[in-house]
Amino acid sequence: MKEHHVRVHPSADRLPREEQLAWRLAEVATGNEELDAESADMAVNRVIDNTSVAVASLLRRPVAVARTQATAHPSSSATASVFGSPARVSPEWAAWANGTAVRELDYHDTYLAADYSHPGDNIPPLLAVAQHTGRTGADLLRGIIAAYETQVALVKGICLHEHRIDHVAHLSAATACGLGALLRLPTETVYQAVQQAVHTTTATRQSRKGEISSWKAFAPAFAGKAAIEATDRAMRGETSPSPVYEGEDGFLAWLLDGPDSHYTVALPEPGEPRRAILDTYTKEHSAEYQAQAVIDLARRLRDRAGPLDRVRSVVLHTSHHTHHVIGSGANDPQKYDPSASRETLDHSVPYIFAVALEDGSWHHERSYAPERARRPGTVELWRKITTVEDPEWTRRYHDPDPGRRAFGGRAVITFADGSVVEDELAVADAHPAGARPFDRTAYAGKFRTLADGVVAPAAQDRFLAAAGHLAELTATGLDGLFPAVDTEAVAAYDARLPKGLF
Repeated sequence: MKEHHVRVHPSADRLPREEQLAWRLAEVATGNEELDAESADMAVNRVIDNTSVAVASLLRRPVAVARTQATAHPSSSATASVFGSPARVSPEWAAWANGTAVRELDYHDTYLAADYSHPGDNIPPLLAVAQHTGRTGADLLRGIIAAYETQVALVKGICLHEHRIDHVAHLSAATACGLGALLRLPTETVYQAVQQAVHTTTATRQSRKGEISSWKAFAPAFAGKAAIEATDRAMRGETSPSPVYEGEDGFLAWLLDGPDSHYTVALPEPGEPRRAILDTYTKEHSAEYQAQAVIDLARRLRDRAGPLDRVRSVVLHTSHHTHHVIGSGANDPQKYDPSASRETLDHSVPYIFAVALEDGSWHHERSYAPERARRPGTVELWRKITTVEDPEWTRRYHDPDPGRRAFGGRAVITFADGSVVEDELAVADAHPAGARPFDRTAYAGKFRTLADGVVAPAAQDRFLAAAGHLAELTATGLDGLFPAVDTEAVAAYDARLPKGLF
């Protein structure tokens, strides 16, 4: 890997484009290295993972809204598929609909380092463009691997969260790079697309603060749609704000560390395998990633805790990010509100720990049901749970060695009689370093579980066969990545929605 030092430059410097971060990202994307076999295999897993959560969310309102917006834009030349619909639409609208379906349940992959990310959000726009442009499964794999490489590098090197900037700013750059790799575009074109994508998708983190709304599901779909439009514009020869990162009125100078900003982004050298996707991990449970190990820890503590009406307090000792984003350190009263939205509850580790401790399990729908959140015993326990930042857990969260990095914490349960039960867990069971790392069998099992009752068993088999042979799929074979569902039932649900402009 080669380290690239990124800082603010006054306009008078006339920073050469070859020294700009956007150009260096574009160079990585447009390199013609052969696909790493392990990376390609993991990319197949993530295609399966995305489809699992997409089909499970078809009858959820935000997904239906995105789908009806997309299918209101039919075209005789459109070839991109939409989950749950027989319609074919233009790729930017397919990316919008499918990206929302993938993100809605907060149940697909993650990468945490200096910042946060869900790199699987790159796949819907890449798949849409691959279908629209007649690319093969091998082309799609190349695009996915390049997008993951870009996003992981940015997430490692540039923290957005401390400045309350939403992480989709890194996503849009990654998607633009993935599209460049997919389509084998010139470096110059990808460079311009990256800059426009970053410029137009930078937003604050209010979408993940306080009363969290359905926009959390739409935000990555918006970034994917914007990246497609930026790429289209760049392919037509248009330019973009430059240098978008280093400029004196740019991203670093005014949104991050200011005029003295200095970041280091490590990118692979020419010829070096693209393996960043192997550092990422998926979710066994439908909740914010920092809650994954907490759910497993609660399940492990359940029998030892005994009757929970004896609990005086529960303190979760954890990392800075967990404490301040999904813990009591966020100072969001909504995280303790029984009437809070699902989006808020999946960002409340006190709620998640309470339900997992009571039930000994986690379900993507039942665990968030309004009647579940309002159960008196749950509310009483929930409000006894707080988090504290432990410097050691923060250090482990940022350990440079992925094999030692920890996203969990230590739970201390104190009972009314003064006795204490405590335990800790560094990573979720499904993490690559966990007790039960996810493999192809686990990804397929997750798909079958979430597709049950939505996708017929034979159609499940056909989808898994297509995904498993992604590298050999022809352009028309990409249709097999959209499992057949009862589109009439989906259409009936969509028909009940309020009408918009389209």
